[in-house]
Amino acid sequence: MASAFELRTFSYIDVLQPQTTGFLQTVAPGYQPLEGMACLYVEVAPGMSINLVTDICLKRTSVTPGFMIVERSYGMLEVHSFDQGQVREAGEQILSYFGLEEQERLKPVALTSEIITGVEGHQAMLVNRMRHGDLISENQTLYIMECHPAAYAAIACNEAEKAANISVLEMVAMGAFGRLYLGGDEANIATAEDAILATLAGISGRENNAVSE
Repeated sequence: MASAFELRTFSYIDVLQPQTTGFLQTVAPGYQPLEGMACLYVEVAPGMSINLVTDICLKRTSVTPGFMIVERSYGMLEVHSFDQGQVREAGEQILSYFGLEEQERLKPVALTSEIITGVEGHQAMLVNRMRHGDLISENQTLYIMECHPAAYAAIACNEAEKAANISVLEMVAMGAFGRLYLGGDEANIATAEDAILATLAGISGRENNAVSE
């Protein structure tokens, strides 16, 4: 069983920021996290394996699940708690069960990182129609990021909010690729981009040939 298991994303978030938390509360199908909690994102293949991952976490620790997404190819789990020790223990229990090390996760790759200044009104309207978070106004600056594996979009979003005064418009942390849309003024968006790229570059793991997927 363990030999067929692939660890794609394994990512701790130490302190959930206000807008990231509010966004997750809007879209989470499970128990919504609260501001200041720690959380763990795990993405695995095949997708059905996430059921076992969830069972391990919930039976062996006191963490609470916000997401358990089962797709054909990948599965994603998010768990959270105010007790950072329990969140980290949940991760350790997963790794121990499958005989893996944290370094065996895939290293994240930022496939797209774009800044659009002075957003035109109709484009702002289109973004606002698809977002689940805050709104972007005409003439603000829009940031778009796409990453692989998908679940690393969550830590990218949280670290961007730590670094800069931005609005979280949309964040997709499941599926083939992760996506993040942020809004704000040009200087803050530039700072957020730097934080995102530094965060993703600082996560170690297996070599990732994302363009081949």
